[in-house]
Amino acid sequence: MVMSWIWSGIVLISLFCAVLSGSAGALAAAIPQGAQAGITLALSLAGSICLWTGIGRLMERAGMTQALSRLLAPALHRIFPGTRTDPVLARELSGNICANFLGLGNAATPMGIRAVQRMVRTEGIATDEMCRLIVLNTASIQLIPANVAAVRASLGCTTPFDILPAVWITSLCSAGLGVTAAWLLGRLTHHE
Repeated sequence: MVMSWIWSGIVLISLFCAVLSGSAGALAAAIPQGAQAGITLALSLAGSICLWTGIGRLMERAGMTQALSRLLAPALHRIFPGTRTDPVLARELSGNICANFLGLGNAATPMGIRAVQRMVRTEGIATDEMCRLIVLNTASIQLIPANVAAVRASLGCTTPFDILPAVWITSLCSAGLGVTAAWLLGRLTHHE
């Protein structure tokens, strides 16, 4: 609901500024071009999203996600202590993290939502684990940035994965710093 108000406000401000600056004609010409570019981009991304989501589903059916869950268990237990007693939470978090590893934030979101629903203790109050999940999900570590590569390929890049070293370094730094900051802030609020 709030986002619809924000987007409506942005559109109205843009229209107002275009009329004031005398560029309403340019705005009217840009609207269909922008809509066409948006549809073209969405269609080009659809193939990549379907491919990687299908691979994720195959991994789940082949038992690879359970194996990854066991592999990630030591780290998950330290970051999310609730996973020690809740195997469903551990599975949802593992799936979320694995989808983010593949650069599929859209596929990670439903698992992240289910994990947060399992973490709820008091309605309307975010726990430290929820905050860490949101930080980790937002600053996700990406091993294969599939969506970014798909956008680069759709725009004519012949080597869409040449950004891998930069993605690895920046995502490791952002996720590490984010989780550390969330942990430290959680510790500070408990001592007050």
